Amino acid sequence: MGGWQPLPEDLPPEVRHFVEQLRLLKDRTGLSLVALGARTAYSKSSWHRYLNAGQPPPRQAVVALCRIAGLADPDAERFGVRWELAVQAWPRPATAPTPAAPTAPAAPAAPAAPTAPTAPTIGGDQGDGYEDDPTLPWWDTPPEKPGRSDTPGRTARGRGGPLLWSALLLLLLTVLIGTVGTLVFG
Repeated sequence: MGGWQPLPEDLPPEVRHFVEQLRLLKDRTGLSLVALGARTAYSKSSWHRYLNAGQPPPRQAVVALCRIAGLADPDAERFGVRWELAVQAWPRPATAPTPAAPTAPAAPAAPAAPTAPTAPTIGGDQGDGYEDDPTLPWWDTPPEKPGRSDTPGRTARGRGGPLLWSALLLLLLTVLIGTVGTLVFG
């Protein structure tokens, strides 16, 4: 791994192994970080953090790198398992405690309002602060499921919905103009 900076000594073995394998996979592509960023939905600086163990990569980034490197499905699955093990063992950033400010006497607590569910975190619901990056390149975006919609009470028509309606409207308009033209000039 000639051009890589050394990994921190205190990395857990799962993380070290995963990052070393990720580096080998990136080297296998022959791409620079800039080119890798251009071929995926992740920037050069993001890849730099992932490949130097500064931050765990989102699963989609690993999937994109496996695809670009041409890994077969069984090898890509093994990479996914390595990713899961590494993310679970990844060192968590230290959080500095904030000094307590003097406060006024507390009012009686009101019952807590229900909150919306948050995005799942990598490695389970441990509140570890590492959220999976929701950014997917357009070629990896999963297809919409029938009957699913962001608007309550309406179902999604799929990708071709507006285009299909426009085509039908144009066809109807063409038939109408043809019929009127035949009656008037025929």
